[in-house]
Amino acid sequence: MQKVTSVTSRAIPLPIKDVDTDMIIPAQFLTSISKDGYGANLFRRFKDTEPNFPLNRKEFDGATILVTDSNFGCGSSREHAVWALCGAGINVVVAKSFSDIFYNNSAKNGLLLVILPEAVIDQILTAAASSEYVMTVDLESQSVKLPDGSTHKFDYDQFRKHCMLNGLDDIEYIRSHKDDIDAFRKRQEENRFMTTVGAQ
Repeated sequence: MQKVTSVTSRAIPLPIKDVDTDMIIPAQFLTSISKDGYGANLFRRFKDTEPNFPLNRKEFDGATILVTDSNFGCGSSREHAVWALCGAGINVVVAKSFSDIFYNNSAKNGLLLVILPEAVIDQILTAAASSEYVMTVDLESQSVKLPDGSTHKFDYDQFRKHCMLNGLDDIEYIRSHKDDIDAFRKRQEENRFMTTVGAQ
């Protein structure tokens, strides 16, 4: 899993509420259990029908922070939606709120989700639509710095923060504690031997 520490990028504004996972990656493109190849079809319906959709505009090429409205990632629990965002180069999504399942899937795949107050999100969405709006999201300090110099703190689960900063998915986290696991197993085996011998 990729590390996410601090990300500075132009903000891509997506002022839409209730963006569900089928809107993020349509069902007809869910053809593999591999994480690769989904980025090209991120928001495919929007890109095919709306010429002025942000991801069709060259000024947002290479941008890695998506800013959107509330309840982002609702609908089915498909993890492919997270893979599509990551595959398209999105490292951070900032919103008023997220679907719980989508939030958990994102943390496990190295996609940082940040919740900010409604007024702040509205400010960003308005400004980013008409100008080059560069912002910084710093996970270490759990803060977002905006172009006007203001800084806004956000909450983030400390276990997931540790994993994100170190690029650890669930399996990699377990492997990082191999020495502790081996030591525990050794103690268990020794205790089992002592218990068995004492019972004879």
